[in-house]
Amino acid sequence: MAGSSSARAVEAEIEQLHALAEAIGIARKWWGVDGAERTVSDASLASIATALGYAAGSAAEIARSLEQQASERRQPPAMIVTEVGVPTPLPASIARAELTGEDGVARTLPVGDWTLPPIAEPGYYRLELAGHVLTLAVAPRRCPAVRDFAEGKLWGPAVQIPALRGSTARPFGDFGELDEAVSLFAARGADVLAINPVHALFPGNGMGFSPYSPSSRLYLNSAMGAPELLGLPSLPQSLPPPLPSGEGGPLIDWEGALPRRLADLRTLFASLDAGARARIARDNAVHGEGLRRQALFDALDVHFRPGGADGWRDWPLPYQDPEGAAVGAFAAEHAEEVEFHLFTQWLARESLARVQAHARQQGMAVGLLADLAVGVHTGGADAWSMRESMLEGLTIGAPPDPLGPHGQNWMLTGFSPRGLVRSGYAPWIATLRAALSLAGGLRIDHAFGLSRLWVVPAGEASSAGAYLAYPFVDLIRLVALEAHRARALIVAEDLGTMPAGFAEAVADRKMLGMRVLWFERAADRGFIGGQDYAPDSVAMTGTHDTATVAGWWSGHDLEWAEKLGRLPADSSPEREAGRRDWDRGLLWATLTRDAAPRPAPGDPEPVVEAALRHIGGSASQLAIAPLEDLLAEREQPNLPGTVTEHPNWRRRLAAPLKDLLEEPGTAERIEALDGARRR
Repeated sequence: MAGSSSARAVEAEIEQLHALAEAIGIARKWWGVDGAERTVSDASLASIATALGYAAGSAAEIARSLEQQASERRQPPAMIVTEVGVPTPLPASIARAELTGEDGVARTLPVGDWTLPPIAEPGYYRLELAGHVLTLAVAPRRCPAVRDFAEGKLWGPAVQIPALRGSTARPFGDFGELDEAVSLFAARGADVLAINPVHALFPGNGMGFSPYSPSSRLYLNSAMGAPELLGLPSLPQSLPPPLPSGEGGPLIDWEGALPRRLADLRTLFASLDAGARARIARDNAVHGEGLRRQALFDALDVHFRPGGADGWRDWPLPYQDPEGAAVGAFAAEHAEEVEFHLFTQWLARESLARVQAHARQQGMAVGLLADLAVGVHTGGADAWSMRESMLEGLTIGAPPDPLGPHGQNWMLTGFSPRGLVRSGYAPWIATLRAALSLAGGLRIDHAFGLSRLWVVPAGEASSAGAYLAYPFVDLIRLVALEAHRARALIVAEDLGTMPAGFAEAVADRKMLGMRVLWFERAADRGFIGGQDYAPDSVAMTGTHDTATVAGWWSGHDLEWAEKLGRLPADSSPEREAGRRDWDRGLLWATLTRDAAPRPAPGDPEPVVEAALRHIGGSASQLAIAPLEDLLAEREQPNLPGTVTEHPNWRRRLAAPLKDLLEEPGTAERIEALDGARRR
């Protein structure tokens, strides 16, 4: 009997654990791209729940956590998010009446369907209900559409800014090279120029250069500033021959270049006169305490990193609290250092603003399409300064999918659903505004994360993760509202395992999905025609994470897969080569209807041109081609699932962009894309 009783207790505890997981949005079951159902282990559920602030180590802890979650649901919200023209039901925490008798017992009475009447104008409103003051966010029904910017179909390149070369030899491309790229492509008919994320990294850290692992998404990569755009002396980077190691080669020497750029910025800062410093201080003042805290974080990072600290979690404990006395004392003692980092942020911000202004002045309808990374470094500035709004003890990634067959743990953190709701979505709104303030549009990386994120207990493999639900409707409504306020285009990166209801919600709000050539397949595995692409989408020949057209056609991506042991376990190089040859036939038939003989694998240029014409002639309102495809390059910027095995984010153009665009083959490819858009 004792054993039976013990078994029932364990079963009851597991049931309660499952109930807790459901209440806080952890999915016990999920479906892979192969359609097979998977079940998350109870150990993972307990670990994730505990990391989210709901202890789940015992039956008693689970019971307390269930009550804690129920209590939180009874609290009035800090923000209600709705849409124009629709009545808004009030949450139970506000639309309720409580009756307390003489015996002191409180009873909740039904009060019917309490709703707010429809509101016609989008915006943020102060709302007072039952003595509770909150913010009412009223979103428009849709984001700005392509037709709101210009008639017809638009196109543009996607560039990796550090890869760009200009007329002056530099260790890597910055906003100066980006400004030149804007001019070159505007002259060729482009209306948009998509860029890699330019979020703040750790200053001068030559090991942390991935644009998708930023320190902060609220501020900018200070190494990208271009003083010549602002009338300041150029950085001392005009390098006489012979160039330092790596400057003229195909790969960026980040380990040497970023510390040197930080030193160059210090030299420039030291040369500023009082008038220039006063101007910078005035410009920065409107950005408030948040900007100063970012500069303070950067000063602390530079101070502690030489001792081996990789982010704030490695700092001495007193400095881990942004509000602590030690941090305040450091700020006072190192005031000039903090001012230096305020300067580098000013330089980056004003440089990028100048690039966007130039894009519009030169006729681009949209200009820059910025990129919002899905998360931030766990030891970075956002995780330090917004700890109450961030996931703790969890990293984010992805289960196995076509881009990462073995699953991915990106070792990043992101916003906590609980923290977002508690804060009235303030961090999310601030992040959107930061990105949209300097661009004409925004691509949201891994936009599925607005609905759910794959979270992994710290130190565990991706397979130990589970999907965590986010307040999807509220988040996309806020995207629509901020896009409306900024008059900006929104692209939702929707590659991979799509959550239920995601496609419909995004389409209803006129966010542009991504239609990438390689993933647009029919049931028979053939490639679908461009006329079948959704109009409210971006047609693309590829992304920074996929093989280039030339790389795919030549089989160069398969060579990398074999070299790194990334071929499917049940396959072989010969088998994959055979599949690729079959797929080449399918692709060529779609691109040309076999109007010409199929080119050999070693002759990819005709295929690249046909692919560009394909996306240009598609039904999509916007077409974006990676610069690597416009140049018919075989190498891709990034290989998902690798860190050092592949030279991710290091590749540079072989020559200045102006020279490359003037080459006859490149000019013909750009004309093919531009011409197809105009037909």
